[in-house]
Amino acid sequence: MALITGHRPVLMKDVPTHYCPGCGHGILHRIVAEVIDELRVAKKVVAVTPIGCAVIAYDYWDFDCVEAPHGRALAVATAIKRLRPDCVVFTYQGDGDLAAIGTAETIHAANRGENLTVVFVNNAVYGMTGGQMAPTTLPSQVTATTPEGRDIRRDGYPLKMSEMLALLDGVYSVERTALCRPAEVLATKKAVTAAFQNQIEGKGFSLVEILAMCPTHWRLSPEESLTWIDREMKHYFPVGKLK
Repeated sequence: MALITGHRPVLMKDVPTHYCPGCGHGILHRIVAEVIDELRVAKKVVAVTPIGCAVIAYDYWDFDCVEAPHGRALAVATAIKRLRPDCVVFTYQGDGDLAAIGTAETIHAANRGENLTVVFVNNAVYGMTGGQMAPTTLPSQVTATTPEGRDIRRDGYPLKMSEMLALLDGVYSVERTALCRPAEVLATKKAVTAAFQNQIEGKGFSLVEILAMCPTHWRLSPEESLTWIDREMKHYFPVGKLK
């Protein structure tokens, strides 16, 4: 198990985060830090974080991090991994990044079977820029740019990125989890551990999609946000192992 100092993983810096109350990023940051510590790869891990709520994750993780332009995390990660195949390289991306401006980079890195790990945070909105509709926004969901709800006739359907990527021959593993219940937090950690282990063993492209809370832009309390994942998000994005 991870070494804990005052209930804080050793790879988490002792600083307050900027995340809103009830946000899923804090939980997921801890999971990632614990997994990297437990796998004993902290000295050779490289995180790639693009534009999004977690763009300054390097302020919270005590291991090497690289910023990437919006949507280009997997292009940057591919370069790092090919130049330094001994490194354990992962991206930490939101849905507005991975599934919108970064769609091409995501699909082609996956199709090439790059030996990378992807932590994909799906909270169904653009969090950092004001809560606008994202590719994963649910039908009828209210956002800053869909005040009357997402209209599938006008805006199309939410992208199911995990299902799409699971169809590609270059992809080794895809799993979707959630953060709305303690048991699911543990399942998320197990999935993230497996995705890193796949890379360590040279198995190829592995992605974990995590359904995460965004109380601020969902206009819900933190407690209501947990229920909303259960009641709404899971129906459109079922949790489980896809490949």
